[in-house]
Amino acid sequence: MYQNEKDIFNVLFEAVSEGVIVVNNKQQIVETNASAERMFGYNKDELVGQHLNVLIPQKYHAGHGAHVDGFMKHKESRQMGRGRDLFGAHKNGTIFPVEAGLNPLEINKEAFVMALVIDISIRKQQELQLQELNNELERKVKERTKALSVTVEELKIVNQERDVEIKKRIEAQNKTKSALKKEKELNELKTKFLSLVSHEFKTPLSGILTSAMLLGKYKLTEQQEKRDKHIKTISDKVHYLNNILNDFLSIEKLDTGKINYKFCSFKISKVVNEVVYNANMLLKEGQEIKYPENIDDYSMFQDEKIVELALSNLVHNAIKYSSENTLVDIQIKQNDKNTTFKIKDNGMGIPINDQKNIFNRYFRAENALLTQGTGIGLNIVKSHLENLGGTISFISEENKGSEFVITLPNTAKQ
Repeated sequence: MYQNEKDIFNVLFEAVSEGVIVVNNKQQIVETNASAERMFGYNKDELVGQHLNVLIPQKYHAGHGAHVDGFMKHKESRQMGRGRDLFGAHKNGTIFPVEAGLNPLEINKEAFVMALVIDISIRKQQELQLQELNNELERKVKERTKALSVTVEELKIVNQERDVEIKKRIEAQNKTKSALKKEKELNELKTKFLSLVSHEFKTPLSGILTSAMLLGKYKLTEQQEKRDKHIKTISDKVHYLNNILNDFLSIEKLDTGKINYKFCSFKISKVVNEVVYNANMLLKEGQEIKYPENIDDYSMFQDEKIVELALSNLVHNAIKYSSENTLVDIQIKQNDKNTTFKIKDNGMGIPINDQKNIFNRYFRAENALLTQGTGIGLNIVKSHLENLGGTISFISEENKGSEFVITLPNTAKQ
């Protein structure tokens, strides 16, 4: 369990590959992640406590302070440096182009700014290469045009060559535009995700602090019920934060290939009973879980914990994204080769435009942004299932509900 906010920030920062830098209202660096340290060539001890100017080229120092002060006053997330180039200063004295997304934070009533910094040197090189290609093409076109007066046959040859070159130019431009668009979408998604997760930590931490303060006021024996209420609040919120951190650790293990699956034979009913028992404590008023029929003879040789994780995630999502007095229907079928799990709800559903991204890491559908969550769970489930030779799919209609389907081999390939 993590004991303070700094540990939580460190886990969060190390979960992303881009550089993350946090400064206070005096523009002093208070935290960095490993990506930022590698990007600028410093150790953490060399940066923490330093003024932000240490990472900014000397000629931009004068205007940068005013920009940061203006951002601190308005306190709203935005992309830094719209319409102009930004540069970072490496420890060795070199200057390199960057992009930066800014997000305001407030911890213990103290204002901070979290900057997500990306080294775009490769992109700039690609843009330069594209410009050089354009210049070279223009030069060749002029040469071919000048030769038109020689013979009609030469004109035909030149035109053919020019058509090929123009086609290559269009293909290069289209590829570059597509790459830039995808990079922009990814950067916007990660910036949005950092803001979301910061909120997900801030709210439970505020609740824990409030309950801890109120606990000290209930000292009489007859006030034990009130003490128990606040102790439960603290326990629930710490458990929620711990689950988020466990999700980040799972992502890191999946990305680095450090997952060791433990295969064994087990009854499917055992897993379902455990999932339903835990899910019953999350049900809203009038909600009901329909237990699958005729599964007592079903068994698998798989990683039992992963099967339970996947099924729990889908059942909990069905409960969370459905209203009161609705049904969560679990259906399980098995043949000689595979077992199929279906979890159907009557909840808010997934907007059609968001469905293509629903398994992407950190993505959350537009109609679910006000519901607690980080957009990690389905990505983790999909990665585990694919590692085990399984699949996950869904059909959904907004305001009518969703049906998720998991298919897994009955016997794992080891």
